[in-house]
Amino acid sequence: MNILILGGGGREHALAWAALQNPKCDVLIVAPGNAGIAEIATCADLDINDGAEVVAFAEEHSIDFVIIGPEAPLAAGVSDDLRAAGFLVFGPSQAAAELEASKGFTKEVCDAAGAPTAAWARFDDAEGAKTYVRAQGAPIVVKADGLAAGKGVVVAMTEAEALDAIDDMFGGAFGAAGAEVVIEEFMDGEEASFFVLCDGLDALPIGTAQDHKRVGEGDTGPNTGGMGAYSPAPVLSDEVAQRTMDEIVRPTLAEMVRRGTPYQGVLYVGLMIKDGAPRLVEYNVRFGDPECQILMMRLGAQAFDLIHACAEGRLAQARVTWADDHAMTVVMAANGYPGAYEKGSKISGLDRIGEDSFHMVFHAGTKRDGDRVVASGGRVLNVTARAATLEAAREAAYRNVDSIDWPDGFCRRDIGWRVLS
Repeated sequence: MNILILGGGGREHALAWAALQNPKCDVLIVAPGNAGIAEIATCADLDINDGAEVVAFAEEHSIDFVIIGPEAPLAAGVSDDLRAAGFLVFGPSQAAAELEASKGFTKEVCDAAGAPTAAWARFDDAEGAKTYVRAQGAPIVVKADGLAAGKGVVVAMTEAEALDAIDDMFGGAFGAAGAEVVIEEFMDGEEASFFVLCDGLDALPIGTAQDHKRVGEGDTGPNTGGMGAYSPAPVLSDEVAQRTMDEIVRPTLAEMVRRGTPYQGVLYVGLMIKDGAPRLVEYNVRFGDPECQILMMRLGAQAFDLIHACAEGRLAQARVTWADDHAMTVVMAANGYPGAYEKGSKISGLDRIGEDSFHMVFHAGTKRDGDRVVASGGRVLNVTARAATLEAAREAAYRNVDSIDWPDGFCRRDIGWRVLS
């Protein structure tokens, strides 16, 4: 099978790695890819948000199956263009991708479906939003309505912080994503991520994880795209997972069908869990990053079979086989991230890490400069390990972090601290 993966981050490196474990994969092309992906697959210079360009490339290279990694091409309707041209695609339609592209849309769907989530209001002007915040008080959550690369959320512990966030969003800090804001009730509890494959009719849970969004140790500082994660998530017990399916996921999918926009792809269900009761924080319409890296490590070759079955509408017959294991990934980021950072710094020592089904360094923001690997983004490497226990996975991941020589990068040293303490 000739496979095209769209994207160039750590998530796409993990998807490419998993696809290559499966004998169904004959040719693998990743667009645009990165320095790590280039070591295992062919990388292509392609505008992945341009549906016509992607279709032409897929036709030219006789692609059998397209896996769309990031949210931007989904929101741009690239999956619709590919399907119209006759290609098998993993990823929701543009209309269904509104579950991530608009937080207000998601809230409307949840209300219609009766799915438990935070109380909310949406505003297109700063003064209206500020009046609402003053009436509600803090803590409170302020979100840019549109896509903001995982950074358009401010959990404001004070009223002043919330008002500043409103000014930032309407002032253009997140571009067009902040043209409207959604303000939500602050939900107390423990956050976790639940991943479900959906083929329009059936839904299949494929894993749980917990991410560390804050840049600083002890979960302090500004939000980021994610500084590390581990799987499985202990708080997401079988009982909580079943409640999530019954009370949140299935009602949402039924509402999407009712609207004429059935959902096909992976549904990332961000949850807040308190006293065994899950409430929805957000939906994402793609694998989380860095959660995808640990899920792919734990799923291995079967990951591609599950994704393929999802795209073909065969989830009713699909089953997930889990080993009794754990995985952790530690994000190495450029100094200054999530603020301003410099690109082009050299990364050494990657060849000291033996990569296999238990140890991988997934590249997120790297490129080749001659014979050197250099940083080209904010989040740069995902140092990932799998083991029989979470403690052993953590030890292996940090041992590999310490093998990498990158003075211009940093990582959190406490991934998994809540559960391991």
